[in-house]
Amino acid sequence: MIRRTQAERSDETTARLVRAARDLFGGDGYAATSIDAVAAAAGMTKGAAYHQFGGKVELFRAAFAGELADVVAKLERVAAEEDDPLAALSRGSRTFLEHCLDPGFRQIVLLDAPSVLGWEEAREMEYDHLLRILLAGLSVAAEGEGEGSLPARAQLMFGALCEGGMLLARSADPAADLPLFAAEAGRFLAALRL
Repeated sequence: MIRRTQAERSDETTARLVRAARDLFGGDGYAATSIDAVAAAAGMTKGAAYHQFGGKVELFRAAFAGELADVVAKLERVAAEEDDPLAALSRGSRTFLEHCLDPGFRQIVLLDAPSVLGWEEAREMEYDHLLRILLAGLSVAAEGEGEGSLPARAQLMFGALCEGGMLLARSADPAADLPLFAAEAGRFLAALRL
């Protein structure tokens, strides 16, 4: 039998806790989820959770980062399938809106992160993940144009997509409304005059 190193065991413990945290924070919200419940769902003790993360906020931060990493991976796959930068942005916008229909993503990323982590930290983490992708896409689409206003455009587009995702998720029939929201995101992109 091959023995795992302490680092491998620690990584496995961390991954199990983060998976359980994403499930519980995504399903019940931050306020209704205890670190005890996350530890139990991961098949661990509360002590193991505190050893790995130090507290509930740190565990939530890891769950938030996991949600962001998943949506970024999806957006990168979609963008790689498009030759035209504007088509990639448009398809990525739709993909993001579709992802906002996922209850766990919506709860963790759109609802809880700004209040749990604070707006600035949540936005900084989003920048490292989502805004970085959006800014890169806008930069390619606006090739030859000055870079000065692109960060502001990326922030505006990201804000519009997040708000659109929230509205779409609260819609009486999100699946039916998705094409309308995606079309409006396309119009917003066009209004950025790339």
